[in-house]
Parts: sequence; C-alpha cells; structure tokens
Amino acid sequence: MAKQVKLSAQPRTEIGRNSVKHLRTRGVVPAVIYGHKSQPGNLEISQREISALLSHAIGENILVELEISGGGTKLSLIQEVQHHPVRGDILHVDFLEVATDELLHTEVPVEAFGDADGVKNFGGLLEHSLRSLAIECLPKDLPEIIRVDVSALGLNQSLHVRDIILPQGVTATTDPDLTVFIVAEPKVEVTPVATAEVPTGPEVIKEKKPAEGADSAAKEKK
Repeated sequence: MAKQVKLSAQPRTEIGRNSVKHLRTRGVVPAVIYGHKSQPGNLEISQREISALLSHAIGENILVELEISGGGTKLSLIQEVQHHPVRGDILHVDFLEVATDELLHTEVPVEAFGDADGVKNFGGLLEHSLRSLAIECLPKDLPEIIRVDVSALGLNQSLHVRDIILPQGVTATTDPDLTVFIVAEPKVEVTPVATAEVPTGPEVIKEKKPAEGADSAAKEKK
C-alpha cells in the first residue's frame, strides 16, 4: 500500500513569474490541487518538507493528506513534480484530489526480485519489457510499487501481465497479453576468421622462346 503522509499547505493568491521567484526566495514551492469535482486551487508548500517527503518515497505514488490552512484536509495523490533541469530543485507540484470511496486510475512501477533460473543456470539475460502497470483501485489499496518474483523463469520463458499476482483490491487495466519480463538467450559474438590475401599484380605476358634448332631450320628453308 502507498504510504499516506501529511503535508501542510497555504492558499496562494499571487500568480505569475515574479511571484513565483519571490516564493522560492522564501523557501516555498508553488503547487496546484485539482480533481474530484472541485475547482483547481493554487497552493504553496514548504520546499524542505516536500523534498524530505519525496526523498523517502519508494515509488512514484504518494498519498498525501494536504492540510490546507483555512480549507480543511484534502486527500490527494502527487500527480506531477517539476524539477529544474540543471540544479534538480523542485519547481512545481501537482496534486490530484481523490475520494476514499472512488476508484483511482494510475500507473505503478514494476520491479523484479529473485534470480531467474534461466539466468543463474543457463547464462540467459533477464529483459524488463514493461516498466509500469496501469491499475485501478481504491486509495487505501494503492501500492507504491509492484514486485514480481522471476525465480521460476527459465531460458526463453516470459512472464505476462496476466501472470502477475496483484495485491488485494488492485486490478490491472493494462493489456493482459503484454510481456513484462523475458529470459533471452545470451548473445554470442562471432569473430570473423581472417583469410590471407594473395597479392595480385598485372599479368606479364612473356614471348615464347622458340625451340632449340627451330630458328636455324627456318633459315635453311628460306
């Protein structure tokens, strides 16, 4: 189940590039909350608190109890985090408000564990074909990450979406026939055999030397 954490937020009335710069100088990150049949709301949250929250997260799905000053508590899912392309600082956070009794539709990362038989005993290569799984579930059942045991996978065997045992209350909406993991045969590099090349040059045509005595016999006939 996804970790549910609390985070304080303040309503944000100032918008625009200049106001955003001012917020960041105060150690504050601009944010927005939307969804669940309500109007989007502009928020501001602590840079230190959101950074600490994200650094301790295992997966990408984090349920947050947003305690909004003057607006009560709203259960939300972190939908998107924008980072500075160079420094990596958090620039903006999107929160999706959810209801405890309504199904969520989201994606969860898929991770393998265990040593595949085809890798351990036959030198195969484990290929990870599908990195995330589309699911639906109630917020209380939302997993942070889906771990799949690949120990039984032999050489040239694959594991599909339909083979994954999901936590209770979670249903996959991804195509069940898609391959998630496969143990492929090791790639053998063929070294080309070098062949010695015989140097070739222009053909030399030599004048045929007459047989001994033939020249003198020809002269006698004349």
